Amino acid sequence: MRTRIVVAAATLIGHSNLDGATTRAVAAAAGVQAPTIYRLFGDKNGLLDAVAEYSLQVYIAKKSTRPPSPDPIQDLRDGWDIHVAFGLANPGLFAILIGDPAAGPAARSVESGLAVLQHRVHRIALAGKLRTSEERAVNLLRSVGTGTVLTLLSQPENTRDPGLSDAAREAVIAAITGPADTSSPPGPNGAAAALRASLDQTSVLSNGERHLLAELLDRIAQSTP
Repeated sequence: MRTRIVVAAATLIGHSNLDGATTRAVAAAAGVQAPTIYRLFGDKNGLLDAVAEYSLQVYIAKKSTRPPSPDPIQDLRDGWDIHVAFGLANPGLFAILIGDPAAGPAARSVESGLAVLQHRVHRIALAGKLRTSEERAVNLLRSVGTGTVLTLLSQPENTRDPGLSDAAREAVIAAITGPADTSSPPGPNGAAAALRASLDQTSVLSNGERHLLAELLDRIAQSTP
């Protein structure tokens, strides 16, 4: 019954928005009495938390099962496009997820989604193509990706800028990977990022040495060339 209610609420939010997912509407769509929702979820906020968790789990499951391609940067592009498409197709759910991603049951799923992004950035670093620290790259992708979805959602659907997402995506990729010319040397930033990504594969350093070297490499990777 709990799952049926969550799916009904997610469907209503997806088809309309948060305002359309009233307790009465959700109860009718799920075929239950309204008091059942309060008994299972406490209040509407509890239900929205459960909807966010469920929707993220479904979304992340689809993203994480995609086989990686030989090009980690292309994987990042594909992941960006999936993220933007999800936000535009599910504005109500997107609003829940960015409202307070660190609180509620959905927080675990947000962390899972972040782990997928971190893994993609880590693959770019291992390939020697990252020109900043992994942490900064992830934060840039998250902030610009969310801003892109919000900007597009603020535009009337029939007048949205069709090239905005691609332009934003390529700008971020250029910022974290440097020039598209792969024949150019990685420089100290790229070399530091690649070595930092490979530290876990070494066994000759003590924990203290590994921690110090990781800190130094992060500083070099994030420095201005």
